[in-house]
Parts: sequence; C-alpha cells; structure tokens
Amino acid sequence: MPSMEHLKELKAFLSIPKDIVITTHRNPDGDAVGSSLALFHYLSQMGHTVRVMAPSEYPDFLSWMPGATEILVFDVHTEQGTEWLQRADMIFVLDYNDLERVDRMGEVIAPLKCPKVMIDHHLFPDPFADYVLSDTTASSTCELIYDFMVMMGHLDRIDPKIADSLFTGILTDTGSFKYSTSSKLYRIVADLVDRGVDDVRLQDLIFNSMDEKHLRLLGHCLYNRMEILEEYHTGIITLTKEDYEKYSISRGDTEGIVNFMLKLKNVKVAAFIHEQPTITKLSLRSKGDFSVQEIAKMHFKGGGHRNASGGSSYAGLKATVKKFKSLLPNYKTQLDNA
Repeated sequence: MPSMEHLKELKAFLSIPKDIVITTHRNPDGDAVGSSLALFHYLSQMGHTVRVMAPSEYPDFLSWMPGATEILVFDVHTEQGTEWLQRADMIFVLDYNDLERVDRMGEVIAPLKCPKVMIDHHLFPDPFADYVLSDTTASSTCELIYDFMVMMGHLDRIDPKIADSLFTGILTDTGSFKYSTSSKLYRIVADLVDRGVDDVRLQDLIFNSMDEKHLRLLGHCLYNRMEILEEYHTGIITLTKEDYEKYSISRGDTEGIVNFMLKLKNVKVAAFIHEQPTITKLSLRSKGDFSVQEIAKMHFKGGGHRNASGGSSYAGLKATVKKFKSLLPNYKTQLDNA
C-alpha cells in the first residue's frame, strides 16, 4: 500500500462539503476516465459539489460509463472550464503528473492558490501539488483511487458505479491483465467482482463495441501500413493525414492498434506513428524488460511507462519515422537480449 503525506489534513479538508474539480489528461483513455468518474461518484457521495474536466474528448467506447456525459471538454468549453477551476476549493489531478500535459488547462491551474491533489502512477512527477499519491509500480491510477478510498476509510462506499469505473481503468491500462499486474492488483479486482462487477459485461462493452469503420481501419493498418524490422524486433504502423480523411478517423478510433504488433512472436517493440494537422504523435509499446519510456523521453519529448509510452515530433511523418528507425541500432543488443 503506498503512503500519502498529510493525509489527516486532507481528510479534515474533505470532511466539509467543498466545490471540487477533477482533471485528467488530454486524449483521456480508460484509466483517465475510469479514475475520474470513480472519484467523482465517491466525492459526490460525501456531499461535495464535483465536476470532471479533460482537455479533449474521451473515445466513444467509453461513452457507456456512468457519469461520462458530465465530463466537460476544456478545449470546447474553455470559458466555463476556466470559471469552474477559478472558483474550486480543491483540484484533483488524475493520471498525469505535469501541467504541460493538459496544455491551456494547465496554464489556468498553475497560478491557482487552492490546494491540489495529484493521484498518478507515471514516472517523474512534477512537484506542483499539495497532496500527492504517486506509485510507479501501480498498474493504473484506478488502482490508486482504490488505495485512496482505503486510506480514507471508505472502502464500504464502493457502489456499482465506482466499481465499474475502477475495473474499466484497470482492465484497459493493463491490456486485459497483461501488463503491470501484481498479487495486490488481483486482490483488488477480486474485491470489485465481489462487490458486483460483471466482468464479462464490461469486457463486452469495452472491447466488442467497434463500428465497422474501426475494423476496416484496423485492417488497413495491418495490411497496408505495417512494417516489420526483423533485425531490431520492431514493428511500425504509420497513418497519414490522408488516412485520417479517408477513414474519417476521430479521437479514440486508433486506440489499441499499436498493441496488435506485439502479438507477433519476434516483435518486442511496437511503434504507432501518426500524422496530426500540426504534429506527429508516437505511441510506443514493448514486451518484457525493454523500456520504451527512455526512447520517448530522450528523443520525442514524451514519457510514460516502461512498456507503454508516447511522444511527439514537429518534423513531419516521414522525418519522424526516419528518426525513430535511426535510433534502433543503438538498442540492438538490448533488443536481442530482451
């Protein structure tokens, strides 16, 4: 169980109803949305006025989640979001540890005097929060929200909405229990099932809700846009701006595509490199002991986890792919032995 400094002080603060804003990162995934909604339902139970905010929209496959429609998109409703933040008594920062990850929303948060609470599992947290629950060994921020409720002495407050939200974040961030698992995590998941989570139902909602265009996009990526570099045990999938137009790709449509390359026996690193209007984004995944976090941090102004990281480049798609490939010889020995 991780520890949290000044927990008594935080408990006292939360013992009286407050105006609270929960924030999470850009392009929120299952863990970002799951942790935010779990905390939203928990704090609402305690009598607080709670709002949830993200810089950009969550993917459609999470739209079934209880409370998802309440999430405000800061990029779209900037004025309202700014008003919420400026009048908040407390701001929670979930699944990110650097205000640069939330762009303009972070610029609003940074100068605010109200206390900030960070709950996160990524490396190298920036010291801007007043209360911090950070554990890089945790599978997900949802695992840490469960721990937070234990610390608060409120495990009995986990209702079906909270349990479904926590399970969703854990399931998606572990790749269906393939990464960052532990005996502690399985005990948490068992407790959530004991509290009523229908894991078969949630698996179906999360993984079996594709539109036809998503399946066709996946086929296009695997057949037309995948390159395997056998010498470096690496797979690369690229998407161009033209691909985005042809397949009407929107936020969340490419979620999980990068993981398909890791199904290949000899592929140890997978890179999904896609062209955005003004930037080229990279999603990196790896198997075993090989760390893609180092590549993302050192070369693409990014970061994340050992086996799952991301970054970006302003060099354009072709130049970014060329740069990524040029780095692989430096890691050949590690990849051969991973």
